[in-house]
Amino acid sequence: MSARERPAGGEIRFAKMHGIGNDYVYVDGSQHPVEDAPSLARWVSDRHLGIGSDGLIMVEPVTPGVDADVRMRMFNADGSEGMMCGNGIRCVAKFAIDRGLAERQPLRVETRRGVLAVEWRRGGHDGTVAEATVAMGAPILACARIPAAIPGVSPAAAVVDFALPQGFWRGAGAAEGWERECGLDARMTLVSMGNPHAVLWCRDVSAVPLAAVGPFAETHAWFPERINIHFVQVIGRGEVRMRTWERGSGATQACGTGASAVCVAGVLTGRTSSPLRAHLPGGDLVLSWDGGDASVRMTGPAVEVFEGTLDLGARPAEERR
Repeated sequence: MSARERPAGGEIRFAKMHGIGNDYVYVDGSQHPVEDAPSLARWVSDRHLGIGSDGLIMVEPVTPGVDADVRMRMFNADGSEGMMCGNGIRCVAKFAIDRGLAERQPLRVETRRGVLAVEWRRGGHDGTVAEATVAMGAPILACARIPAAIPGVSPAAAVVDFALPQGFWRGAGAAEGWERECGLDARMTLVSMGNPHAVLWCRDVSAVPLAAVGPFAETHAWFPERINIHFVQVIGRGEVRMRTWERGSGATQACGTGASAVCVAGVLTGRTSSPLRAHLPGGDLVLSWDGGDASVRMTGPAVEVFEGTLDLGARPAEERR
């Protein structure tokens, strides 16, 4: 967008985009610097008073000295800033390439997780970017780096198939017997992909009372920075179905870093193999991990739904600064 086309003060141009239903509002920070991104994220994410999304992603100029093409900053619906978003970074690549902000292949995106390489592929009806593969980085397994503080677990230890204590879910507010109904395996694996994830396995993921157990786990005392929790049903060695509760956003249609964590957890516990196809409520992702310090690779679509102009004067009074 040229300076002549830039909206007048008090307005921001945006794009609404999603990766298999994990939707964000995207803003070009070089054209529209935002002073209070957390406040803007809370407003635009509101599905009644704002645009409606899982959060806000700012696509900004890179930090001086960093070898990258664009910088990504991701804010959850509650205004908290996340380390990374797997579905979001694919859409960052689409946003940047389709708008001429960059053209390198693979695109290098600066995130709080570090600089990540994104291989993008055109395929849209108008020649736009339609799919991307992201090198998500190596998983982090040490308990203290998740971060988690679990009684009796060394800060340096990996938390793999950790047996949850009896009564762990007491106080979650879920109907009695839900664990038996969904066939929950009472063992948990923790993986950080720059943001923290807890992976649990069950026989029937559709029977998990996510609205009750999700927020309970997210804010559990073991997780000082809260946590994303995923319930996973194994369909076959290379295929799973999963549901997600994301910290700061709640139940979402998809979580790319979460699917990456599920791939790692499946390989570590021997439940699944790599590559892995993950079925999420919003669609499918394909993950692969060779173990150790290898980067997890994630492939999935990137979709732009519409562009628009946001009138800053329409912000609710509590979000005005």
